[in-house]
Amino acid sequence: MEIGYSIKAPNGSGPTSYVTRASCLNGQFVPTQNRISKASSYVTLSNKLCTCKATLKETNNSVEAVEKVKVQPSETELSSLTAISPLDGRYWNKVKDLSRYLSEYGLIYYRTLVEIKWLLKLSQIPEVVEVPKFSNEAEAKLQGLIDGFNEADAIQVKNIEKITNHDVKAVEYFLKTKCQEDPEIAKVLEFFHFGCTSEDINNLAHGLMLKEAVNYVILPIMDDLINAIYSMAEANAHVPMLSRTHGQPASPTTLGKEMIIFAERLSRERRDISQVEIFGKFAGAVGNYNAHVAAYPDVIWPHVAEQFVNSLGLSFNPHVTQIESHDYMAKLFHSFIRFNIILLDFDRDIWGYISVGYFKQVTKAGEIGSSTMPHKVNPIDFENSEGNLGIANAVFDHLSMKLPISRWQRDLTDSTVLRNIGVGLGYSLLAYKSALVGIGKLQVNEVALNKDLDNSWEVLAEPIQTVMRRYGVEEPYEKLKELTRGKAVNKESITEFINRLEIPVEAKNELLKLTPHNYVGVAAQLVKDACIKRHE
Repeated sequence: MEIGYSIKAPNGSGPTSYVTRASCLNGQFVPTQNRISKASSYVTLSNKLCTCKATLKETNNSVEAVEKVKVQPSETELSSLTAISPLDGRYWNKVKDLSRYLSEYGLIYYRTLVEIKWLLKLSQIPEVVEVPKFSNEAEAKLQGLIDGFNEADAIQVKNIEKITNHDVKAVEYFLKTKCQEDPEIAKVLEFFHFGCTSEDINNLAHGLMLKEAVNYVILPIMDDLINAIYSMAEANAHVPMLSRTHGQPASPTTLGKEMIIFAERLSRERRDISQVEIFGKFAGAVGNYNAHVAAYPDVIWPHVAEQFVNSLGLSFNPHVTQIESHDYMAKLFHSFIRFNIILLDFDRDIWGYISVGYFKQVTKAGEIGSSTMPHKVNPIDFENSEGNLGIANAVFDHLSMKLPISRWQRDLTDSTVLRNIGVGLGYSLLAYKSALVGIGKLQVNEVALNKDLDNSWEVLAEPIQTVMRRYGVEEPYEKLKELTRGKAVNKESITEFINRLEIPVEAKNELLKLTPHNYVGVAAQLVKDACIKRHE
């Protein structure tokens, strides 16, 4: 893009036109090259991202735009303004860590890795004499193609795909091009993709994408989230809180005990996710090694395939059609659904606690809660988390229900669906990060907690009627129901009722010690026990 502007020469001799090469992104001009020419007015400019019309003026020896930029979405360039998915636009900075694994680039990289590793494996099979063991230099060359794989390589593959209209074949041709100048590897170029159907390469690539994205991005943020909730539990293990069942006052608990429930639930699902076995197949067009046996009948190909799949860190599935059955994916995604549902439950509970004042939220300078109500501090992080968990689970549900189904030995419906693995994980990651931010803003409001407890003496009806049962008092439940149900109950009325009971003095004195603040059972101990077990 060129921006033209006129500035009066310092000596007053007339205007000089400056033409600046610049890019325009998000309304910002970024100069990249300048040149000077004679002219007297501005020009209309365009580039791939936008069409710009601007005049500029000199102010204190600087130049500033005086006419706004009109943005027109590009047909070829992706930006935060032109992305259709908010994961690639508005939320990109929060989910970009997944890109190296779950993007088109990631898929091409892992395909490249599998193709090269397979060629290296062939060189280790004595019966495949046409592919002798590579020299250290040749092995280093091949490994270098993996280690040095970059965006330019991925673009080259995509350019080849424009001709082949086949994404996996494009990787094969890319590797042949890269290796044709190496005298040793050039002799065995046709053994790239030997005996393989595209799905042999794809299923292993998808397995590696999932494994590394989950291990290196998702599980660490899950751990951060779970640790944050455990910390909330430990810090508030002894802070009494009025429970609510059916939305109504119920037996008191502690804030920490309610948090430990979520920490433990999420921990179990996180463990299940980490233990899902990721499978791979490498058995040719319909799972029988037909082509392999035709070429080298003396090789025990199922054994070779198992060794190869295991060498990539994946478990081997020996009984397949053209595709790996994707059952493990269904199991993994259902595990994510359970984790996400539990977190959604947490989000809603915290939202509710904020709404009744049990938590305050730390405000951030400059943030606005409502466009019309200046006082608002909304629980937006938990709302954002809840919304994105819903989208993630919708995607995971479809993946889980669709992927295990394929017509006969294979149809192509899984191919387009598999490209959305990153969508489910992306929205999950976004939700986890939002919940973490929200937790970081929470402050316990013990004044509100204590106020609710002070106004809920009726919750002591439970321990009183239970002790009455122990000592054989007739109709204890009914007597307490008559005292408390639908009526205002306070410390005085409870004390008066206890004093009239015909039970041992010691039991009566113990009941008189109870308040809504200390009637919490072993809530604090439950938190302590869970935290000790966690660190064992």
